[in-house]
Amino acid sequence: MTVRPSSGVLPSGENKRQFVRELFDDLAPRYDLGNRLISLGLDQGWRRAAVEALGLAPRSLVVDLACGTGDLSRMVETLGSLAVGIDLSFPMLRAGGRRGGLVQADAGALPVASGSIDGVVCGFALRNFADLSQVFREAARVLRAGGRVVLLEVDVPRNPLFRMGHGIWFGLVVPALGFVLGRHASYRYLGASFAYLPSREDLFGMLRAAGFGDIRLRSLSWGLVQLISATRLEPF
Repeated sequence: MTVRPSSGVLPSGENKRQFVRELFDDLAPRYDLGNRLISLGLDQGWRRAAVEALGLAPRSLVVDLACGTGDLSRMVETLGSLAVGIDLSFPMLRAGGRRGGLVQADAGALPVASGSIDGVVCGFALRNFADLSQVFREAARVLRAGGRVVLLEVDVPRNPLFRMGHGIWFGLVVPALGFVLGRHASYRYLGASFAYLPSREDLFGMLRAAGFGDIRLRSLSWGLVQLISATRLEPF
């Protein structure tokens, strides 16, 4: 990787976009293994809950934003819909082993026709977008009226005991795991990237401004993960 945050300051703007792309290019070969270890195997259940929250009819067309190696896309297809995975990192797309339904692109400028998609999912990537409001505007643009978006993201537990354990896990264990996997700097960033998370009020505000309504948040696994769902409103 050539782009690194300096002096403990997380990157922003175009520098963040470049940094994130290079980071996930670097993580791609062992990304799935890292996910299973960090989540203690719970991540697949979270992804299933996200796809079920879409509530779409079979054979619906779903875009998986920042799809990575395609875990969420595969879950979409297992539950009866069609998935198109979009990611900025080509090595991540290649590492997933899928033969089709993949596009290398920026989530803030989707190469997808307006109103052509039934659902949008995104798993654990909100912290990594350079312009989250723009990503939500693009999701709203490609969705038909009444289409659904479901976002999975980490969260900080409200319970003091779980919050303490969460801090130890991401502050100490995850960087140590990165060291074992040979990607210490990258996993240290993943722990620090919680600072990018907007408040729930700001997140809901961005979704409303993009054209979404019926916005709901559900906590999973004692508040470790948040599942946000919303519906594309009719254009004014």
